[in-house]
Amino acid sequence: MDLYIYYRSPRAQAQQLQAQVNAMQADLRRKHNIAAALKRRPPQITHTSATAPEALDTWMEVYLAVPDDFENTLQRAFDLAAYAALIDGTRHIEHFLDCTPCV
Repeated sequence: MDLYIYYRSPRAQAQQLQAQVNAMQADLRRKHNIAAALKRRPPQITHTSATAPEALDTWMEVYLAVPDDFENTLQRAFDLAAYAALIDGTRHIEHFLDCTPCV
């Protein structure tokens, strides 16, 4: 199963958020031998929103081929990483399975 977790964070906190998530994911990779990535949606360029300090970016954490109980492990890691204060709103977790071809 793959996990995709998305949320929004103020653009002014992007460096701090990226550093904390990258550190958490490095620890998860090392301890659980999983593939992880962090992505950010490109900001929509307008004259006002691209530079506004209150602008929000959408972030996506990706965890590939994780065990069934990994969501609990991830929640503990998230709590320890302490970046919840950098998130505006809630984290949304989506689960996806690989498609197997029909025979």
